[in-house]
Amino acid sequence: MSVVHIPADSSGDFTRTPSGVLVPDGIDAFHRRLHRIASDGLIAQTTQTPGMKRLEAISGKTVGARNLWMGQTHVPASTASANHHHGASETAIFVVSGRPVFVFLDVEGGEPVERAVQTGPGDYIFVPPYVPHREENPDPQSEAVVVIARTTQEAIVVNLDGLDWTQVTVDSRS
Repeated sequence: MSVVHIPADSSGDFTRTPSGVLVPDGIDAFHRRLHRIASDGLIAQTTQTPGMKRLEAISGKTVGARNLWMGQTHVPASTASANHHHGASETAIFVVSGRPVFVFLDVEGGEPVERAVQTGPGDYIFVPPYVPHREENPDPQSEAVVVIARTTQEAIVVNLDGLDWTQVTVDSRS
């Protein structure tokens, strides 16, 4: 059975697929369906930060996402990640398990001060673009697991020597 082109009203043109479904022209077959990524199908070949493990689930590589990256981060017991930022990407974090602490550099009275945001299961954290930070897991028994989503379909990670802005280069095109 061949694909049949069906002219539509002023809202655009549609194509009837071999199964009889009408889809707008310009939507390729890959982007016409939902994609399931099973937990055992997560990809560990992402940019990593010492002290943590990132696993990729939803991305351009896995499902053809154009504007989104989503995955998991694991921080072992009694561990702190290295300092890093995520470039122009906004990052949303959902705490699944553990009590991770997110540390960033704030300014108080003109002086830099480390701030620690304590979290627990069910909490959300928002990390704006370019903000240097690190994840810590002070629990001596259990790893911390979070789900992360980014506004880019690549896991942008820039590892830093320090928890400050001296090594951050902001892309003015973003």
